[in-house]
Parts: sequence; C-alpha cells; structure tokens
Amino acid sequence: MTRALPLFAAGSLRLALTPLLNHFTQLTGIEVAAQYGPAGLLRERIEAGEPCALFASANREHPQHLLATGKATKTQTFTWNQLVLTTQKSGDWLDLLTDPALRIGTSTPGCDPSGDYTWALFDKLEQLQPGLGQQLRLRAIPLVGGRDTLSVPPGELASAWILRHGFADVFIGYAHYGKALSGQLDIRCVPIAPEHNIRCEYQLAVLENSAEVMALVEFILSHEGQAFLTSAGFLPLTSQS
Repeated sequence: MTRALPLFAAGSLRLALTPLLNHFTQLTGIEVAAQYGPAGLLRERIEAGEPCALFASANREHPQHLLATGKATKTQTFTWNQLVLTTQKSGDWLDLLTDPALRIGTSTPGCDPSGDYTWALFDKLEQLQPGLGQQLRLRAIPLVGGRDTLSVPPGELASAWILRHGFADVFIGYAHYGKALSGQLDIRCVPIAPEHNIRCEYQLAVLENSAEVMALVEFILSHEGQAFLTSAGFLPLTSQS
C-alpha cells in the first residue's frame, strides 16, 4: 500500500481543498493526508522536521522562506483572496472600523497570514486617515490563529462563531468566507473599498520532488482544480494585478 502524501495547508483553504483533494484522489488514485492550521505555525512544524510533501500557504512569505533555506525546491502562486468585515452590526466598513465602541477581532499576526494582512490593512488606513491605523492596531484583539488563542469548534466558521459568542463586534478575515456565510441571516459581510483592501497571495511550496506531488500541483493549477477554489470564493489565479 502506498503512503498518503502529507500536505500542510492554511486553515482558510479547508472548504476548497477538501472536495478538490477528494476529486484528485478519485482521478489519480493518489491519497493525500491534509493537515490544516495557521500557515506560520505550519511552517514552524516543517522547519522542525515534520514530514510534509507540499505546503499550501495563505501568503508568499512562508514558502519563499522555505525556498531560501533549501527546504523547498519550488514555489508557485495558486490563488488570491481579499479581506472583509464580518459583523452583526449596521454601517459601512469605515464606519464600523472607526466606531470606538466596537471590539475588533482578528487573526494573530506572525502565526497566521490573515493577521499579517489585517495589519497591512491598518497600515494602508493610516495613510487614509493619520492615526487611524495605529488606533486599530491598539484596538484589535487577536482571537484565533495563534498558539494560545480561541479554539473554534469543528465545523464552525470562526468569524460567525466569534460574533455569536460575543468575543467581538466586528471580525476582519478573508473575503472568500462570504460564500459560506451567505445563508446565515444574522451575520453580514461588509466589503472593504477595493482601493484600500489587501491582495492576499496564496503560494505552494514543493518540499518533495515526486511524480505524485507534481501531479497534485498540476491539478491545483489546472482549470478543473481552480474551479474548486473559485467555487469556494477565492479569486482566480488570473486576477492578479
């Protein structure tokens, strides 16, 4: 019996990769054992020597670091994302962020790229309104994606669960979750103006140069594989500016 390919993938990819990998296995007979988590913490596990054939990161920093240190042999951008506000409150995105009475939940910078992208958003908003970015950094509450942050129950979407349990009034996270949240009437996703939003680049890091790994990379990049990502709300690979 052949071993299953060990894949580490950012948690935000779970909804897209679960059906994608199932279909890949049906087509090729190649089994894949996926583990999901914050990409920064997954990179630490790779660097500590845990077996991983392919790493699907929510940013380019971690794959590029693995490439620079010789742990990865190739990197490849495979999809894009943006940020969105999730809330039960009314108002547009800037009203929500500038309301000092609202608690802002985020992922954890350093451990989770979603947190890093959120801090990059704060930097852009500092240019929009001097002082705003710094205020948001001080108000932001890293609730998930860290070593000792909240443990979201399996099957729950972090943003909705956080809001319903009163840990925050607004959560800044990935825009692709809007598709999964669209049927939940008590939760609304509020888009951030495109000129202020962040482009979130997802990259693969190839750690094992086997035919099976290359077949999986090729499938993820194929029209069929990309359809699973866009169906889950990710932006097409061809949408980069």
